Amino acid sequence: MTANWRLQGVQRPFLIGSGIKDITPREQLEECLSAIAIREPTVRAFAYIDIEGAWVAADRATERRLAGRSISPIDGMVVGIKDIIETAAMPTGMGSPLYDGWRSGRDAASVAALKEAGAIILGKTVTTEFAATEPGSTRNPWDSRRTPGGCSSGSAAAVAAGFVNAALGTQVLGSIMRPASFCGCFGFKPSVGGLNRGGSHDAFSQSCTGVLAASLEDLWQVAYEIVIRAGGDPGYPGLSGPPRAPVAKKPSRLIFLETAGWAGASPEGKSKFEQAIADLRQAGIEILTRADHPDIEAVEASIAPSITVSNLINDWEGRWPLNTYRDRDIDKLSRHMRERLERAEAMSLTDARAALSQRSEIRRQYTKLAALCDACITLSASGPAPLGLESTGSPVFAAPASLLGAPAISIPYFTVESLPLGFQLVAAVGADANLFANAAALCELIANS
Repeated sequence: MTANWRLQGVQRPFLIGSGIKDITPREQLEECLSAIAIREPTVRAFAYIDIEGAWVAADRATERRLAGRSISPIDGMVVGIKDIIETAAMPTGMGSPLYDGWRSGRDAASVAALKEAGAIILGKTVTTEFAATEPGSTRNPWDSRRTPGGCSSGSAAAVAAGFVNAALGTQVLGSIMRPASFCGCFGFKPSVGGLNRGGSHDAFSQSCTGVLAASLEDLWQVAYEIVIRAGGDPGYPGLSGPPRAPVAKKPSRLIFLETAGWAGASPEGKSKFEQAIADLRQAGIEILTRADHPDIEAVEASIAPSITVSNLINDWEGRWPLNTYRDRDIDKLSRHMRERLERAEAMSLTDARAALSQRSEIRRQYTKLAALCDACITLSASGPAPLGLESTGSPVFAAPASLLGAPAISIPYFTVESLPLGFQLVAAVGADANLFANAAALCELIANS
């Protein structure tokens, strides 16, 4: 494969091979704060930064490192937290003026786990309003005239700009895959229920807490350190796999899923993706398409309305707490949120059940592909980040994995119009570790090309 995108300027990975970076956590924090001082006025990735608390955590992690008593592989890693996730030491504004300066007084399950692992929680990264549609203040670090993507925009931009080693994001439709692609970093959305969402204000049945980082190893390690301390969502077994990133395993067969996005993808993006598919075939990986098997064609047809079905479910599930804001100041809700509330209140329980039933059938169809392939491959976004800040871009390529509840990884690979564009691997539900092993193998193919 011919690697076009090389993560230029992105924060160096925290984990190098099987070891930890050879600088101290305090020096690591200094690097991050230097980058913030230079670029944050333009990028605007943070809603809040706790510099004092970060220094305290960095000094403690440095003492442990020098004494040979590091708590975990991410002890001393600098991390950002999406501002939909509660933090005791910082406000959780949720991208809404209704919650400006609001503090819950507690850490979310994921944040508590990261602290127990020794991570340095630097700040809260900007989210769209209630992790939905209305854009936040963040700009794309590669071109400030362009969107950084969906609701995990601040997290993706913070990693890409070198402000943090990794950051937590959430995805209910496309809010990790799309900003990872637009900003040129790695993004991981686990199987639904994979990481405990306690204290995260995104109470949707498709939503997942995930990770954005500069390497696959960092993605895995952050997620792993959370799950071994906090588990998955209630009722779910949580992410499972080895204590370090799974060893690369070359997939024998992948399925190219066009999704509903293929027809509208940028011509240059499609051309480069098709060349990558040809390179994978040359490397000995079999690639199947919808023309090769009726089950693949059936899945392509079933996932075509992923955005529509997801939005119906999200609207219904988002009725509360939106309906309670009439008693506060509903004018502080964006037009998008007021319209969501109108749609939700126009729905019946029968409508919601029909959408949930359709999702269940789509998921049933998708399970058939596990017998046909190691994983599915597609673009992460329709093209590079579009010009303008009034929209976060289309989630059309990312929505299917969210609807399916399946794990997905966005890998920064292409350059289109001198901007990053990622491709996406999607696996069977629960096959997160195998997904990482396959992704690592593809990254090795890229690096050795």
